[in-house]
Amino acid sequence: MKGGRHRMLAIARKEFLHILHDPRSLVIIFLMPLFQLVMFGYALNLEIKEVELAVVDYSHTNASRHLVEQFSGNGFFSVFYYTGRFEDLESLFLDRKARAILIIDADFAKNLQNRNVTPVQMLIDASDPNAATLIRNYCNQVILRFNDRHGANIPAPFGVESTIWFNPDMKSAYFFVPGLLALLLVMVCALLTSITITREKEMGTMEQILVSPVRAHEIIIGKVLPYVLISLLIGLLIVVLGMVLFHVPFRGSYLLLTLLSLVYIVTALSVGIMISTITQTQQVAMMLALVATLLPTIVLSGFIFPIASMPLPLQILSNVIPAKFYLHIARGIMLKGNTFMQLLQPTLVLLFMTAVMLLIAKRKFRLTLER
Repeated sequence: MKGGRHRMLAIARKEFLHILHDPRSLVIIFLMPLFQLVMFGYALNLEIKEVELAVVDYSHTNASRHLVEQFSGNGFFSVFYYTGRFEDLESLFLDRKARAILIIDADFAKNLQNRNVTPVQMLIDASDPNAATLIRNYCNQVILRFNDRHGANIPAPFGVESTIWFNPDMKSAYFFVPGLLALLLVMVCALLTSITITREKEMGTMEQILVSPVRAHEIIIGKVLPYVLISLLIGLLIVVLGMVLFHVPFRGSYLLLTLLSLVYIVTALSVGIMISTITQTQQVAMMLALVATLLPTIVLSGFIFPIASMPLPLQILSNVIPAKFYLHIARGIMLKGNTFMQLLQPTLVLLFMTAVMLLIAKRKFRLTLER
């Protein structure tokens, strides 16, 4: 047992020296997470601002101007008055000059004064359904505020009093940074470890390992150990930058996130090791690692698109994506302050995935040794 531990540490030391002397690995380790965090963090933004709102005011009264001020007095709408013909309103949408149009009736002030129902018309460009839904909901909120302040009776589709938990300002960064943590960790871990065994094959040093008194699991564990430590540092870097650059809150336990991130890191490293045992060149291994991690994590993990909205076959397929379960962990700890017992189920799934992939990698590597 002691000899096996020394052999694993020797392999780990050799792998660590490979990393230090391999410029490609150093770029992947230090530059790619930083670049992608900044790029995704600023580019992936579901918040809508400066929505062009055209106002057609047939009332021209203080009451109508007060209503328009409710829309213009925030950063969501960019309000301008439209003075053209009513028949040409559609051109505002066709020319992309406006994404919403507010039409105020000529009897607006009179109806307000008499406490009558005071309809206003809102036209919204729904070529982007998600954006249209957000714009409609925000318009309803503005109208409800106007009703409260002026005792008006402008009808809204429905009245809702809501309390938003965990992300009251609805900032996209709060949602995306934990997702980026899952994406970058699985990408970097799989990329780095996918070239470990294939590098030995290409450099011709595999024969030296084959004739040495080491077992398959000792080689695999020895090659994984350096990347476990490096990946923990990468995860720490992502969390710190997310909190500093995007002001993402951290409501849970740092220790719990570290321990459960370690489980996810080992799962991601297992993906890379498994790929490394079934490929012969570093180029093929890196390509396969990207295909197996980047697109599935972005599309099928719930990182951007809700899984419940996907077709049933894709929902079933998402259950083999490790990032899906780590997203529950990262978002749960960072945004909600979840405890270990609340995250036990996704943790057990990650451990099961790790065991399966390491067994496959060990079997494939043992078959290589036998050949």
